[in-house]
Amino acid sequence: MNHAVVEKFFPESRAGGYTRVDGSVEFYQRINSIVSEDSVVLDIGAGRGVAHVDGPGSYIRRLMSFRGRCKKVIGIDVDDAVLGNPSLDEAHVIEKNAFPLPDSSVDLAFADWVLEHIGDVSAFSAEVERVIRPGGWFCARTPNKWGYISIASRLIPEALHARVLKRAQPNRKTEDVFPTFYRLNTRNDIGNAFTADRWDVVTYTYDSEPAYFGNNTLLWRLALFMFRLTPPGMGSVVMLFARKREAAS
Repeated sequence: MNHAVVEKFFPESRAGGYTRVDGSVEFYQRINSIVSEDSVVLDIGAGRGVAHVDGPGSYIRRLMSFRGRCKKVIGIDVDDAVLGNPSLDEAHVIEKNAFPLPDSSVDLAFADWVLEHIGDVSAFSAEVERVIRPGGWFCARTPNKWGYISIASRLIPEALHARVLKRAQPNRKTEDVFPTFYRLNTRNDIGNAFTADRWDVVTYTYDSEPAYFGNNTLLWRLALFMFRLTPPGMGSVVMLFARKREAAS
């Protein structure tokens, strides 16, 4: 995002480099409150570590980086670019939907902008449950299927996504654009995948800066006005924090 545009609407970003509605701060501060120095952390869909290579300001990068602050950070992805991710202690490539990790080997797993890319929801949720120990956490941030990001994405043909995103997010690279399915992107879908008998689930919607409007101040102004009128069910992002129950009830 253009810093001048951000500062125009969120002048507080001049102090520390983040806004009062920054979604990354909201998401990663909560994860930081859960992670301990003894935690084994799993980054699902870690990719090449774009946030650590081309990412935001230093404060947010510190929030997002767990390496050296916990027992181990493991990253997994279907793309072998994960093997070069600098934020990880250990990296693996996913094959045939199976996470290459033992049962109950992870204290906290997180998936940042990943759930929208999940095609086989049952296989994914089963693997998440398998690798997280009882009492451990699964955290995710994803576009809400009924929010403006997802609705716009579904209206755009898949073949044009990279071109459109280049205009909407000028700093986003083509290699960081992936196919989307939106099968795990509502609070109901999440509740069906991570059931209450096995998980203690908290979900809520969140509106951060209108990042998909490029540097157009008129569109930013319109988006921020619409956010004030939008009902919670149509918030742009869904935040998920789920704790695996010690035993199924």
